[in-house]
This record gives sequence, structure tokens and C-alpha cells, in this order.
Amino acid sequence: MGSFYRLRSFLRDNRLTYSLGIAALLAVNIGQLFIPRLLGIMTDKISEEGLQHRDFLPYLGILVGLSLLIAAFRYLWRIFVMGNARRLEYSLRRMLFGHLQDLSPEFFTSHKTGDLMAHATNDIRAVRMALGNGIVMTVDAVFLTTAILIMMVRTISWKLTLMALLPLPLMLAVVVGFGRVIHTRFKAVQEAFAALTDRTQENFAGIRVVKGFAQEEAELTRFAEVNEQNVAMNMRLVRIWGLFWPLVSYLAGLSFTIVLGYGGMMVINGAISLGDFVAFNSYLGMLTWPILAIGWVMNIIQRGRASMDRINSILDEVPAVQDEPALAELKRLSGEITIKDLTFTYPGAPSPALEGINLQIAPGETVGILGRTGSGKTTLLNLLLRLYNPPYGTITLDGHDIRRIPLELLRTSIGYVPQDNFLFSTSIKENVDFAATDASLDDVVKFTELAEVYRDIKDFPSQFDTMVGERGVTLSGGQKQRIAIARALIKDPQVLILDDSLSAVDTETEEAILQNLKGVFDGRTVILVSHRISTLQGADRIVVLDQGRIVQMGTHDELVQQPGLYQEIYQRQLLEKEIESVG
Repeated sequence: MGSFYRLRSFLRDNRLTYSLGIAALLAVNIGQLFIPRLLGIMTDKISEEGLQHRDFLPYLGILVGLSLLIAAFRYLWRIFVMGNARRLEYSLRRMLFGHLQDLSPEFFTSHKTGDLMAHATNDIRAVRMALGNGIVMTVDAVFLTTAILIMMVRTISWKLTLMALLPLPLMLAVVVGFGRVIHTRFKAVQEAFAALTDRTQENFAGIRVVKGFAQEEAELTRFAEVNEQNVAMNMRLVRIWGLFWPLVSYLAGLSFTIVLGYGGMMVINGAISLGDFVAFNSYLGMLTWPILAIGWVMNIIQRGRASMDRINSILDEVPAVQDEPALAELKRLSGEITIKDLTFTYPGAPSPALEGINLQIAPGETVGILGRTGSGKTTLLNLLLRLYNPPYGTITLDGHDIRRIPLELLRTSIGYVPQDNFLFSTSIKENVDFAATDASLDDVVKFTELAEVYRDIKDFPSQFDTMVGERGVTLSGGQKQRIAIARALIKDPQVLILDDSLSAVDTETEEAILQNLKGVFDGRTVILVSHRISTLQGADRIVVLDQGRIVQMGTHDELVQQPGLYQEIYQRQLLEKEIESVG
């Protein structure tokens, strides 16, 4: 199986329909073998005896009946073989998408979206062609070539057959040699297409930035570079492909030339009849297709192998974060979090993002985290969500190492509002209930009211059925943040994490949201991350991070009295507020 080893189970499960399809294809090929022989018999009767109108009708009936049977069986092999190929395409795309869902965030930071899209489209289509058209052509190439040669040798002349096959070894050498080159060049074509897809996707995603900086011409130039590279790689493939077909056709033409000369002499000398000569030429014409099919098969299989190799490179990736052996037997989490001597470095980073973190959070406690940009706040949250693996024994929940807690339980127990408030291109209601809680509209309304976004939604013509566009493009930053808050709350999580999730709303709305959330916070472990002290001052405790270390910890009243980063930020924000009020 080589590159296609991952498809063994699919082929095994569908071996019956593949077998039926191949049987129908063989029936078509067998039917086609009778037609030249029938034409030869008719030719001999015409040349020797003359064929009356009434004698012609049975032969015509046989030809029509045979053609109908061939058409029926041709339909069947297309349904079975090509239908299987389509199901294979579906299964492989599902397998790839499912695997991508399991991979860790660090994988997506090192792989471009456009390249992954090319895997899911172009590469899978090439695999489908290899195991659809490729199988058909392989059967044709093997069975028809063998059967036609037997018919030519046994029913007409082995000498004429041998002469006709003189160009065959050279033709096979051309097919095999070109197939290897085609494999390499097609792989380069797929990679160039992936780069083109990635550049296009990136431009469309950032179109507002492009227009805001008047960089349309610059982007067009950047696009032209990858577009030209894509054309260049395709032209390399087209040049070898364009040379391949005329060469194979020329070698096939040599066979006809040999048959025309040598076979014509055999007819004149009476070694074979005119009908045999007609049948032989028909068989030789039929033989051209399976010989050419070898070329097609080599091309399609090589393309499929190149694409399957690219897909395998993704499927071979092992998720950095996954359920590990000896999982704790838990049904729910109460929200007790213990962080002990946590030091964490991102893969490939020269220095730790967090160093020597020690923190104890009791169930139901609200903890605020403050720090400058790059101080490690989001990194700490990523570790709590286990988007990255912390060192063993450094983070425990309810006394269990976080790496021993089932991922599904961990992440369903945490309501998370990230900095990047990503919304999906569907309705507001479906975005709010993204966790698939099957919430009623009344529940959705309740949580959007808590997030202070309900009145905004009511102003939309379609209200909760409003489509938000890709990444929530039709909404303001504040509206997206508040919908993301409602999305986290509707899960009814035991641990709630808000990562700078009020940065895009004004202070008045922020105060209203925090007031609404007081009742939600009761009985839950809450972690609030913010640059604004006004967001954090009601927390039970506030942790101050700087350069990956905890530099201060205490209540708001305690920290404003202590010299340090918290007091510095507090005084600066107080001054900014006073200046704003004067303005």
C-alpha cells in the first residue's frame, strides 16, 4: 500500500462494492473484446459471399444488444468504483479535520492556514482520483492488455502480434521514467498551490487593514509573486506532461505503421483473411488505450501518492496535549487550583515565559491578575486550560495533577473568554450557545442581559438570528466581547476565566457588567485578567505579574498602599481618569 497505508480499513470495509465495480468493469471489457471479432466475421462474409439484408440483421441485433449490456455494466462500475472514491474522499477529509481538531495550538502557529486548506481540498481530491480513476485504469491496463494479446495471438496471428508489439518495451520505459518525474513535479505544484491559498486567505482576512493603510497595490504585488510561482510550477509539470503524451502516441503510431505494412503483406499472401486484418486493427486500436492507461495510471497514482504523503505528514503529527495514562476518575471539579514552582518556556523560546509561580486559589474565590503586556498573564491561563502542557506536578485542580484530568472534563468545567473574541459566521444565538447546551431562547436572553449586550441585539433587524459574518465582522469590538462573555456564562462552568474581556467596553458598561456578574461569581472560582484596575479592585485577591514572576499579591486596598507596580499603574490610571473628566 505504501503511501496509502492509512486507507486499508476503508478499502477492507468497502471491498464488496469495489469487487462488484471491478466485476462490472471486467464485463464491459469482455463485451468490448467480442466487437472486433464480430466485425472481422462480417467483413469476411461480405468479401467472400456477399451479405444479404436479412443476413445483416442478426449481426446488427448482436451489436446493439452487446452495446446495451456494455452501457449497463459501465453504469454499474461507475456507481460502485466512483461512488467508493467519493466516500473515500469524505472519510479522508473527516479523518484529517478530526485530527486537526486534536492538535495543539503550537501546531497551528507553525503551519499556515492556506497550506492546511490545500491539504483538505487539492490533496484529498488527488487521492480520490488515485483510488477511483486509478483503479479503473489499472484494471483496464492489466485485463485489456492481457485479453487483447491473447485474442490477437490465438485468433489471428502470433507473428503479426509480435511485430506490432516491437515498440512496447520502449513505451513502458517512457511511462515509468516519466512517472517518477511527474511525482516530484506534482508535489511541487501542490506546495505552490498551498502558498497561493495561504496568501489569498491572509489577504481576505486582513482586507480592512490593507484598505486602511492603502496597501492594495503592494498586496497585489505580493499576490503576483506566489501566483507566478504557482504558474511556474504548473508549467514545469505541463512541459513534462506535454512531452509525455506525444511520445507515447508516436510509439503507438509505430505499431499501426508496422501492422499496416506487415499485415497488408500477410493479407496479400493469404496468411490471414481481410476480416482478420480488420479485427486485428480494431484490437490494436483497443490496445492503445490500456497502454496509454498505464501512463494515466502512473500519473494519477504518482499524484495521489504525493498528495497522500503530504496528508500523512499531518496525520503523523502527535498532539502535544492529549489525555495521558492513569487519568483521575473525576465527575466534576470544585475549582480549587494550586500552582507550585511553575516555570514554563514556550517550545523554541530562549527564556521562560513564567518562572517560579506559586499560587493557591480556593474554590469560590475571585482572583485578579494584573501585569504589563508580555508579563505572562495569558500564558498562565493557557496552562490552566491545558492548551500547553505545564511540567508535571506544577498545577493541580482539586488535588489532581492537571495532566491527569481528562481534557473534556477540564475544558467543559471552565468558562473561558479569551482576548481574541472569535465569533463564528453564524447567528448570534448559535454563537452564544456554542458549547451546545441546547439552551432555550429565554436562557440566551438571560445571559446576554448579564453581559449587557441584549439591548444591542434587540436593535438588530433579525435580533438573535442576526448573522455576525466571518469572525464577527459585522459587530463592534465591544459587542463581540460581550457576546463572548455570554457564551462562557451559558456553560454554567465551575471555573470562570476572563482574559482582558472588558477592554473594548467603556467604564460605565464595564461597571454594569461587573455588577451583573457578582451573582454569577458566587460559588465559582473566578480568574479576572485585566489592564484596568477598576476591573480587578473587587477581587478577593490580586496577583501582580512582571516579566513572568509574581511580584505582588494582596487585596486592592493593601496593594495601593504598597510601593510597587500595582501602585504605579493605579496612580497612572487615576490620573488618566481625572484628565479625561476635566476634558
